Amino acid sequence: MSEKNRDGKRTARERLAVEREKQRSAEKRRRVLIVGASVVCVLGLAAVIGVVAANSGKDSKSESAGPVVAPSGAQGKDSLAIPAGEESARSTLTVWEDFRCPACQSFETNYRSTIHELTDAGKLKVNYHLATIIDGNMGGSGSRHAANAAACAQDAGKFTEYHDVLYENQPQEADDAFAKDSRLIELAAKVDGLDTPAFRTCVEEGTHNSWVAKSNEAFQSGGFGGTPTVLLDGKNIYQDQTMTPAKLKQMVEAADKA
Repeated sequence: MSEKNRDGKRTARERLAVEREKQRSAEKRRRVLIVGASVVCVLGLAAVIGVVAANSGKDSKSESAGPVVAPSGAQGKDSLAIPAGEESARSTLTVWEDFRCPACQSFETNYRSTIHELTDAGKLKVNYHLATIIDGNMGGSGSRHAANAAACAQDAGKFTEYHDVLYENQPQEADDAFAKDSRLIELAAKVDGLDTPAFRTCVEEGTHNSWVAKSNEAFQSGGFGGTPTVLLDGKNIYQDQTMTPAKLKQMVEAADKA
């Protein structure tokens, strides 16, 4: 074999050796990348799980947690109505409301004095039902927290007074201020005798949260168009464009004399 042929074969072997080394290096890098990617995926999954776990514990008083505890004196189907006024009244006003709802505040502002006058006179009974639709529409939990606090006020025999205070101090619809128990307790100080250890515990522990959730479920399954929904003896008077506080008073007084 000539020297030239030997050199050619040697060069070919060297090129082959170099190519194999390149392949081994490429394979090694590929394995490193696969392992690295796997570690990143595992860490990423762990991070996601951590975020989910962290978020799941942010509100320990979830609206469906715990037993359904109706407030003292609640009436009607599943004890979902908070009554005000005399049981013997000839007329019954049923009000579905949300403490974050601006339209509910408007109704309360315009009709409150007339409703109080009629209930105090024994001519009208009001059944209040609490909903949490603004929490669902705007996000947050202020509707639920406020409804629970109102139920706690009912336990103390102060529902009507606290109910009015909540509407008088209603935040802007997008402001979830009622989600803060401290704010709800602060407002309780405006009602004589309400800010007690028992009330604070009821608010902070979300005693009636499951009851509030059940009330909201009843609202959603009731086919109502929104809050407030106001029924006088079963007739939706909130949809009556001619309705005024004076007309409501006239209707209730007429029924009382019948």
